[in-house]
Amino acid sequence: MPSKRVVYSVLLPTYNERANLPLIVWLLVRAFEKEGQLENDEDFEIIIIDDNSPDGTIEIAKELQKLYGETHIKLRPRAGKLGLGTAYVHGLKHASGDFIFIMDADLSHHPKFVPEFIKLQKENDYDIVSGSRYISGGGVHGWDLKRKLISRGANYLTQVLLQPECSDLTGSFRYLAQHQPKRRPHGLPAYTAPNLLPLCSQTVQEGIT
Repeated sequence: MPSKRVVYSVLLPTYNERANLPLIVWLLVRAFEKEGQLENDEDFEIIIIDDNSPDGTIEIAKELQKLYGETHIKLRPRAGKLGLGTAYVHGLKHASGDFIFIMDADLSHHPKFVPEFIKLQKENDYDIVSGSRYISGGGVHGWDLKRKLISRGANYLTQVLLQPECSDLTGSFRYLAQHQPKRRPHGLPAYTAPNLLPLCSQTVQEGIT
């Protein structure tokens, strides 16, 4: 009996990302297609969720779909700017993958880390792998002092009050294993938001890794 084909889905919400979209898609394709990265029974899809960007991001997305093919580039636009969290919810409804990457399209999350996330999950059978700005090797680039203070403050406050055992709760670069739905945290409908606050708190309580 042939083994089940494994698919990796990348959710890319966009709003005025005309300049960044071609580069991040190219970097993602290169990360997945790098020799030895994917097994014979593995594939990937990049789902672009554009919120009617006035800069014509969707037109660039259509050209990328022609270039890389409809199997790898899927367009799931929305009528207007409805928010990042709901964009991920929308993308999840259309994702066919067993594993889901959620990340920003503005290059703040570098696709070079995608293979590391996959490797870490495979080796440890993790349900969630999260990028973090607040561990060794993590960080940010191009932020002003105000933005850094807000992020640090929000993470510190939640650590003190909730002790979720996650180092970065306000970022949105993470990798979710969807292949074992019975192991999702009780009451959380399939990881419906990028914010890790409720997700981390409940996974710790229920012993999910």
